[in-house]
Amino acid sequence: MSNSAYKAAGVDVEAGYRAVELMKSHVARTVTSGVLSGIGGFGGLFELPSGYDTPVLVSGTDGVGTKLKLAFILNKHDTVGQDCVAMCVNDIICSGAKPLFFLDYIACGKNEPERIADIVKGIADGCVLAGCALVGGETAEMPGFYPADEYDMAGFSVGIVEKSRIVDNSTVSAGDVLIALPSSGVHSNGFSLIRKVFNIGEDNEKNSERLAIYSEELSSTIGEALLTPTRIYVKPMLELLKKVNVKAISHITGGGFYENIPRMLPKGVRAKIDAASFTVPPIFNIIAASGKISERDMYNTFNMGLGMMFAVAKGDADLAVATLAATGETAYVVGEVVAGDEGVNIL
Repeated sequence: MSNSAYKAAGVDVEAGYRAVELMKSHVARTVTSGVLSGIGGFGGLFELPSGYDTPVLVSGTDGVGTKLKLAFILNKHDTVGQDCVAMCVNDIICSGAKPLFFLDYIACGKNEPERIADIVKGIADGCVLAGCALVGGETAEMPGFYPADEYDMAGFSVGIVEKSRIVDNSTVSAGDVLIALPSSGVHSNGFSLIRKVFNIGEDNEKNSERLAIYSEELSSTIGEALLTPTRIYVKPMLELLKKVNVKAISHITGGGFYENIPRMLPKGVRAKIDAASFTVPPIFNIIAASGKISERDMYNTFNMGLGMMFAVAKGDADLAVATLAATGETAYVVGEVVAGDEGVNIL
């Protein structure tokens, strides 16, 4: 049933119905055995899996941030949903938890059903990569609050872990080895700085021109490289956790090395990172050169090519690398834990 008065105020209820119909096929791809409800109800129902003696639920929430500005400029909306999922589930895996389900919230100035469906496609892609179900969400049309061609999004995920297998930093000690998995690029952090570096402002015509510059070094345009979605590390990390005693895990997200690595370390130790042990992707060199940004500021803002880091005993390092290789991952031994005050040394 149409609502002409509400539509005249800027909210098209029928467009909302169409958006739900368009997203159903994407949501269906994420269904797992625990899902007890479809989309359209007032709550998503999920049955906890069996096999846990003392199950602990682990939750994480986040958004995409101002990376969305690039999606608006490039009119590409089918990848940022994966960023939203990744920022939540990559946090959850740091406790050793398997993500069970995800919910999203999308707020827009005008509900364009095809665009909303594109966003949800990206969310569904992320859920499939994480092995979790998209059990619900909310799309809010808010004319006058958001511009008609813009939107914001956030989400949250809930995972589960056996209490005795929670990953914390309680057993980390000097001599442990630090191993990392590569990122896909910038991921979803530092875009306020990136927009300043590339002078991305209110003039969308000039913005499009800047982002359309092709880089031989990147083998893509600047915009394509920056919009590459955040990697999701859940499946390889879960496989690793089955076979190796992982002492601590850090998602290298906002705040880069200097903020996130100390979060996985107890008092009395610090991280020593060998910068020559991994290759910094060219997009970061371009950002640093274009903005005249110091090396320390780069490592304090971006992941610099490493999206997930973990600590194991020295004797487990080879098994950890081999286990990840069997999942198709290239892991790098990037440093070690040493005695000292909390912090990070990048050598």
